[in-house]
Amino acid sequence: MSKDIGKPEISDLREKDKKKPARIEYLRVENYRALRHVEFKNLTPMTVLLGPNGSGKSTVFDVFAFLSECFESGLRRAWDRRGRAKELKTRGCDGPVVIEIKYREPGFPVITYHLAVDERKGSPVVMEEWLQWRRGKQGKPFRFLDYREGQGRAISGELPDKSDKRVETPLKSPDLVAVNALGQFADHPRVAALREFITGWHVSYLSVDDTRGQPEAGPQERLSRTGDNLANVIQYLAEQHPSWLEHIFEVLRARVPRVEKVLAEPMQDGRLLLQIKDAPFEHPVLARFASDGTLKMLAYLVLLYDPEPPSFIGIEEPENFLHPRLLPELAEECRAASEHGQFLVTTHSPFFVNALQPEEVRVLYRDERGYTQAVRAADITGIPQFMEAGASLGHLWLEGRFGFGDPLVNQGAPMRKGEKY
Repeated sequence: MSKDIGKPEISDLREKDKKKPARIEYLRVENYRALRHVEFKNLTPMTVLLGPNGSGKSTVFDVFAFLSECFESGLRRAWDRRGRAKELKTRGCDGPVVIEIKYREPGFPVITYHLAVDERKGSPVVMEEWLQWRRGKQGKPFRFLDYREGQGRAISGELPDKSDKRVETPLKSPDLVAVNALGQFADHPRVAALREFITGWHVSYLSVDDTRGQPEAGPQERLSRTGDNLANVIQYLAEQHPSWLEHIFEVLRARVPRVEKVLAEPMQDGRLLLQIKDAPFEHPVLARFASDGTLKMLAYLVLLYDPEPPSFIGIEEPENFLHPRLLPELAEECRAASEHGQFLVTTHSPFFVNALQPEEVRVLYRDERGYTQAVRAADITGIPQFMEAGASLGHLWLEGRFGFGDPLVNQGAPMRKGEKY
């Protein structure tokens, strides 16, 4: 974040002893639309996806949305919303959709969560679901939750081990996610921790038009995925965290000239009216007449400066409606906020990318078979050397230095470090 704001940094606003969040370190996806088989290793607290239109960026983004919806509203609804197996599974490929993540809770070994889903007679079925870890540097990974088609077992306890008792707990239906079902019980703390982690994700599909609405009055702590409750969150911050809200206004004033403050006022009919106060005018402007960029920047700041931030935040194309010169600062703010919640961002903006490091960027492209592949910018031949010489990553990308991911040239596998042309 800019140092000339004159307000505390985000780290100063948060409690210094706040518990560190869980982190996703690895993602593997199979048979999910164009993601026939793709892996993301050594994920950073902020990961940014680049690539031409149709390269699979939004599909990777949707993997996290799908997993989140499985926990929020159930597998069946998340599956049906995406057109079932006909539209969701990779064309011409057999086998289930597989999502596997490796994540680390502070104080615990890396945990692997594996979910495989297929379809029978139009209904989704959890073909395989398990949790495992390796406690120590030696020995085989130990599964402490293992389910197939609604039947399986789990080991309870804070640190489940081989010596602990396995409890057979059948689920009511094969389309139920075991972690979501068992994670509601206190005797499965590690399963419950994963459930809490995933249900805390915020995968944003922000709509500027939705932020202009007039919702029913009443404070709400967390911004919705579309931003349609922006006025409610402003009301909550004004009542419960006024210093946080003032900081948001201070940053907004530095980014949008003449904006003085934002008001969320209850009306007589029970709705909440969002208004933007511009200096030097006396009367505020209704949010529905405010600029798209002002509302989008406000929504992003409310998300970034959440007093209790989500454990994972996904943002698609933050550059839309925003001035290009605001994007490097926004990228820096996302990185600062990633100390308290992991970020996944898709973008087409070199200005946003200019604020990034090669380790934070994954470039996506389609191979000759039409399947998505991904490579770290740090692993592309020449990029680390250009960066050491003082180049900006976004400019390198715009100039075609990556060697692929450009919609105007033939696409092919990238040259990685150690390879020769």
